[in-house]
Amino acid sequence: MSEHYYTGKPTVKHDTRTLKETLRGIDFTFLTDAGVFSKGGIDYGSKALIRSMQIADKARVLDVGCGYGPIGLTAAKLVPSASITMVDVNERAVELSRQNAEANGIHNVEVLVSDCLSAVRDRSFDCVLTNPPIRAGKEIVHRIFEQAADGLVPGGKLWVVIQKKQGAPSAVSKLETLFSSVKEVDKDKGYRIIVCEK
Repeated sequence: MSEHYYTGKPTVKHDTRTLKETLRGIDFTFLTDAGVFSKGGIDYGSKALIRSMQIADKARVLDVGCGYGPIGLTAAKLVPSASITMVDVNERAVELSRQNAEANGIHNVEVLVSDCLSAVRDRSFDCVLTNPPIRAGKEIVHRIFEQAADGLVPGGKLWVVIQKKQGAPSAVSKLETLFSSVKEVDKDKGYRIIVCEK
């Protein structure tokens, strides 16, 4: 069976490359590698979430399934007063996110290896951002939603991007069991941006 990006310790041979991206008007340089999600360029869903996400000043923000870091690092640059925690099960992705934070002069981030939110279960957040790992299966995606609901402060928000054809309706049904408010705030080429309020 081939290895997936949600593998904890990828064994696929390294194939590092550098990407230049402009996100929310900010220029970034990202180092990527084999064995991580969307290594050849930032995927459309993540870009859609980045375009839509709103981060409050001084917010405590969690990026779940951060990959090499585009969502969390953009949030950190957009709102320097916020504190951003980024987590991923993939150790290679976590190391890339750390390197990308340093390369882009970003210091208001912490990047942790974590199976879903296991490494941050003792913390609370104002905002959780996720482009969930659909290929990891519904059980993992739903666990992310459940743990995000547990980790948010009252009034906190979960921002999710998900493709309609990859299960947006069932994801929304699950989210409606966990949150007081679930709203689709944007759609873009089949991707739905969903904001859930605790």
